[in-house]
Amino acid sequence: MSDQDKAAARKLAFAARKSAFEAGQGQAGELLADYLAPHRGRALAGYMAMRTEADPMAAMAVHQGPVCVPVIMGAAQPLRFREWSVGCEMVAGEFGALIPAEGAWIEPEVLIVPLVGFDARGYRLGYGGGFYDRTLEGLRSKRPTLAVGFGFAAQELAHVPIDDFDQRLDAMVTEAGVRLFDRPLED
Repeated sequence: MSDQDKAAARKLAFAARKSAFEAGQGQAGELLADYLAPHRGRALAGYMAMRTEADPMAAMAVHQGPVCVPVIMGAAQPLRFREWSVGCEMVAGEFGALIPAEGAWIEPEVLIVPLVGFDARGYRLGYGGGFYDRTLEGLRSKRPTLAVGFGFAAQELAHVPIDDFDQRLDAMVTEAGVRLFDRPLED
């Protein structure tokens, strides 16, 4: 696997995501909320959608439990998560992503993960910074942590090029439904 392979896969996935975004995400937000409902009471990390990302706001707004969003602390560092609620004051963070102006730091147990592409094995293709892979590795080393990809069905790739540090998703939610991925048990 090379950086060129990932760059080529990203180019295809971005184009597919853009077309899908223009068509709309349908009931994806409601499907996500339904999938997450059994996890009420657990700390949930969502994200503030940017550009053509699928928007998880509907699921975040109805979650019964603490909700937080990612804050980029710096290059090659895991994400941290700041408490979020509907209507809280937001400011621009790194790369233009909105983050709460203030709030408690929360360590999530369930993460809604944005992506550029995904495959049938449960691997995701991100933007290339490795933020979610580092974060999931750290969280999963402490306790079971659920990673739920959220996007458009059109973002599915035949094969996501991976490295040893890539973290798999547990599930993928799109406008077409929910897919579960078997993830090997960790020692």
